[in-house]
Amino acid sequence: MRDAITGLIGQYDQLGRYLDRSAIDRIESYFDETEVRVLAVEIINREASELVREASQRLFQADPELLLPGGNAYTTRRLAACLRDMDYFLRYASYSLIAGDSTILNERVLNGLDDTYKSLGVPTGPTVRSMVLLADVLCERLLNDGVPQDRCALVRQPFEHMASGLAASDVRQR
Repeated sequence: MRDAITGLIGQYDQLGRYLDRSAIDRIESYFDETEVRVLAVEIINREASELVREASQRLFQADPELLLPGGNAYTTRRLAACLRDMDYFLRYASYSLIAGDSTILNERVLNGLDDTYKSLGVPTGPTVRSMVLLADVLCERLLNDGVPQDRCALVRQPFEHMASGLAASDVRQR
């Protein structure tokens, strides 16, 4: 798994170039954001089950049909699979946050997810919403810890990357 720095160095190495001002600025930016990245991952590590619980409650409150007969979270087994997937997305978002590179989510999460969900008949709409809700809940925790609002955009990046990647492959958006 690569990170923002090794990816940048790799690009310059392939071109046979020294790091220029633009590259150095990107590296400085990565390190300037480190405190927020680490704080977000600490919250995820400490409160993963609570973050998933809160995001899932919001999802099911907005779309209660998911829990009714015929809904994709109906039955204990399907609900458990939904919560497991949300936890999976949260865990991989934490890796992406530390790495400072959302593209690592393509290989680890998005490649094959569309096919898997198609084969299982899982609608992507609620899944995409759950990713956004996870970001919302995490940002609320960060704001409560005194992180400035503008830093939440950085924390939302991996969730938005997964959501837009899955939404772009749209199985049955509802």
